[in-house]
Amino acid sequence: MMTDTRPAYAQTTARIASGHTDRTLFYALLGILIWAPLPLGSNRLWAVSLLEALVLLLAGAWLIRFSLGQVQLSRVFTKAWPLLLLMGLNCLWQLMQILPLQTEFIGYFSPGAASTYSQVASADASWITLSLDPVITRLSLIESLALWLMLALCLLLTTSRRRLRMLALTIVLSGVFQATYGGLMTLSGTEYGFFTAKSSYTGYATGTFINRNHLAGYLIMCLAVGIGLLLGSLHDSQAHSWREHSRRLLQTLLGPKARLRIYLAVMVIALVLTRSRMGNTAFFASLSIAGVIALLLSRHATRATLILLGSLIIIDLFIVGTFFGVDKVVDRLQNTSTTTETRDEVVRDSLTLWGEYWTTGTGSGSYYGVFPQYRQGDVTSFYDHAHNDYLQFGSEQGVIGIGLLGASVLLSFVTGLYSHYRRRDLLMRGLSFSSLMAIIALLLHSTVDFNLQIPANAQLFVILLGLPWICLHLDRKKRTGG
Repeated sequence: MMTDTRPAYAQTTARIASGHTDRTLFYALLGILIWAPLPLGSNRLWAVSLLEALVLLLAGAWLIRFSLGQVQLSRVFTKAWPLLLLMGLNCLWQLMQILPLQTEFIGYFSPGAASTYSQVASADASWITLSLDPVITRLSLIESLALWLMLALCLLLTTSRRRLRMLALTIVLSGVFQATYGGLMTLSGTEYGFFTAKSSYTGYATGTFINRNHLAGYLIMCLAVGIGLLLGSLHDSQAHSWREHSRRLLQTLLGPKARLRIYLAVMVIALVLTRSRMGNTAFFASLSIAGVIALLLSRHATRATLILLGSLIIIDLFIVGTFFGVDKVVDRLQNTSTTTETRDEVVRDSLTLWGEYWTTGTGSGSYYGVFPQYRQGDVTSFYDHAHNDYLQFGSEQGVIGIGLLGASVLLSFVTGLYSHYRRRDLLMRGLSFSSLMAIIALLLHSTVDFNLQIPANAQLFVILLGLPWICLHLDRKKRTGG
């Protein structure tokens, strides 16, 4: 008697189709990651609009597949709900900033906003917004939603160790391209950015970005991921014979680790060529701090780990840097003073602005339009950003918005610490180190620059905030039994 195998065949076919669909969406996610920094860091209205459209299309495709039962929620996505909730609440807060509310209500929570509207609006206006520039805040909200969706898609589609490695390698290769392009443009004197001749920062590596500091910020994050991959490829035990020593040495010299080490050297060269003071300082400081943290948390730190972390600092700083001008970066640091810089005056005036709108902010994205009203006479240049992400987020979103963002970063940092301590999988521990190093570096760099206002850098940073959750929960039950 023959049995009907059609249901089993249909299930197998459905699983194959689901895997193919899921894989296609994941490759599209990698494509967006590669594209984001190319058009001037997506720091133009047309570029960020295109980036947002690509993210929305990918999210829409995933939702359609989900409604058809072809994809499902990943375990990592469900476990990362605290991070998604905090960042989602930040988007909700930006929405609140553009909702029309009664003047009495606005006056209670934001007297500065009520006073400003009373000077420009009609006397009988009874409905106003917390944002002093609702149009730009609406655009900022759309960008924040796209960042949230990019994080969600990364958590949903990174469902295996192979995909996690592909995600990390894509980030590294994107950094290598930016470093190679920026380095060649600088060393050859060609000085082209994104298909156009550079009008500023000539003589410095900028890649396809406008500002050298933003290339530096992007490279630091890519370097952190590359170092994590390198740590994840080390052996977790000591060699017990000369044959094993020889085999490991040959694997290091001829295998993927050698190529990865070359990639890191190329990115460090470009980082030095940016001559970014805080960019270079943040890189070496974050590498040192994260390295100490990793060694303290590692229950089985091998000699190879110590040698690798030490060589990264010594070789990159004293050998690569010597040939490509780290002394010029040092000179810029030494010649920096409050008399030659106006950023300290901008900080002073930004604090005054934040003090007047400390609870609710002036509206996300509104800094460029509001700050000129608080700029004193000793600040003669136009500042569309505060050159300090903390002050800009604080003045635009108040303590509520910056509190939600700060909690998101802190939660991911703690998750990275826990993941590095708990996981025995070397790849997971290595990429947990990447997230820790990247967070430390951007927290330092954000004190004097505005990397998180650049869409490509903000997108990569959000992905790295999600990385600890992937490293903590991916394949954990299967591989560690708990």
